[in-house]
Amino acid sequence: MLKKLTVKELEQKARKVREDILEEVYQAKSGHPGGSLSIADILTVLYFREMNIDPENPNGEDRDRLVLSKGHCSPALYSCLANRGFFPVEDLKTFRHIDSYLQGHPDKNKVPGVDMTTGSLGQGLSCANGMAIAGKMNQKSYRVYCILGDGEIEEGQVWEAAMASNQYQLDNLCIIIDNNNLQIDGTIEEVMNSYPIDKKFESFGFQIIHIDGHDIDEIIKAFEVAKQIKGKPTCIIAKTIKGKGVDFMENQAGWHGKAPNDEQFQQAIRGLKA
Repeated sequence: MLKKLTVKELEQKARKVREDILEEVYQAKSGHPGGSLSIADILTVLYFREMNIDPENPNGEDRDRLVLSKGHCSPALYSCLANRGFFPVEDLKTFRHIDSYLQGHPDKNKVPGVDMTTGSLGQGLSCANGMAIAGKMNQKSYRVYCILGDGEIEEGQVWEAAMASNQYQLDNLCIIIDNNNLQIDGTIEEVMNSYPIDKKFESFGFQIIHIDGHDIDEIIKAFEVAKQIKGKPTCIIAKTIKGKGVDFMENQAGWHGKAPNDEQFQQAIRGLKA
């Protein structure tokens, strides 16, 4: 049983996750740091406090499940899994290398602890629905978490899946929208405006919770509230900052899918450690 970490301990874990994200992308000379950094706090709370998971039994039937629908942000997921003991932390340096099992997008057949192979955007909620429905049918108590990007929800399949989430009253499903307001080509409003996100998901039958996606205490409380909601799925809309924690990456669309050079990497690590 994982001991309940304090807010301060979780903040320290999140800083380590951010350092790992930078290390992975730097070593690979490619990857997606911006959106990985924006979900670091949310994933930290899930993997180090909230989720019922066991590194010794990564495929346990009663475990909680997580679908990282925005699969290009795998550096954050890999760091959490490695630091929870699913595989060696030193393997993070092999991220995206040709002979590495840590591919640019997570593969459940190769990486212990990954519950769904993702990468093609818009498909994750459908998969999470299936897991949640199976849990209901098999009378299991596990919960399913699905992280989507705010740019990703421009995909039509997300809304087809949202209808199903409500139709089957999936109160064991909690989706988290990483609302950093930036995607590869610019702001959400400029590319394909999906606002108001809350009203849209509410109209699809979801219980809405708003949080600051970088406030550990708010994240913890949101997951606690979500577990009490019955008869409908929950949508946590997390207001985040793309590139959070690295001053020159924050709120910059250009850091969606670009690796830092030597000088930038050292500057970013110094900033996080400070």
